[in-house]
Amino acid sequence: MTKEYTATAETVEEATQEALAELGADAESAEIEILQEPEKHLFGGNKEAIVRVAVKAETASAEDSASAGTEGAEAEEDGGESAEAEKPYFVDPVELTDEQVDAIADCGIETLKKLVSFLYDKEVTIEEFEGDDGEIILDISGDDIGVLIGRHGRTIDALQVVVSAVTTKKMGTHYPLSIDVEGYKYRRKQKVAEIAQRSAERAKRTGRPVALKAMTAQERRIVHMALREMRGVSTSSEGQGAYRHVVITPSN
Repeated sequence: MTKEYTATAETVEEATQEALAELGADAESAEIEILQEPEKHLFGGNKEAIVRVAVKAETASAEDSASAGTEGAEAEEDGGESAEAEKPYFVDPVELTDEQVDAIADCGIETLKKLVSFLYDKEVTIEEFEGDDGEIILDISGDDIGVLIGRHGRTIDALQVVVSAVTTKKMGTHYPLSIDVEGYKYRRKQKVAEIAQRSAERAKRTGRPVALKAMTAQERRIVHMALREMRGVSTSSEGQGAYRHVVITPSN
């Protein structure tokens, strides 16, 4: 049995992360389909990105699957008919050769260097790593590099959206790329996971649900994944837009 979730967001990356978070799945184990590319118009009437993610039932977390079904169906009604015939596609990393992955990484690095040159007038170093989920991580380092992080990491997120979009267009394949600045996102991931663990223990100890503060789709996904194997609690996302957050509920 396959579980699906259709998400709508300002960018393809955000919509994908939203859907993965709701299903509690990794990108490498999911089938990801871009139903609609985002479009921005000068005088309004902007179109958001619509992405459908499907995973086999055994890879999706039981807690998130129930809510994903209803919300996914509603989003699909709004965006399903807007799909275009030809779209860049997501692939499972194992389907690509090392040479193809290297070419995607090189394209991402070249694009990132050009973007950084507009924001930062000093020399930077970009290192390439493989992430836990098989994604390519491009980590920027340099002197006084904080300007590339931005408030709550928003500049990093913007760089990632642009680099991913340009690389996808040039290579014809959407492969997961993650941009970081001196390990900022990695440290943030560790912190969110620790918050999730402590909050889950509190939920089990008190027998009451614990609502976390509003988080991005990526951060919510970290919480879902961190607690997926923990007994005695379940997780679900609640709220809308910027107020969407994870609730950890004690269970038998």
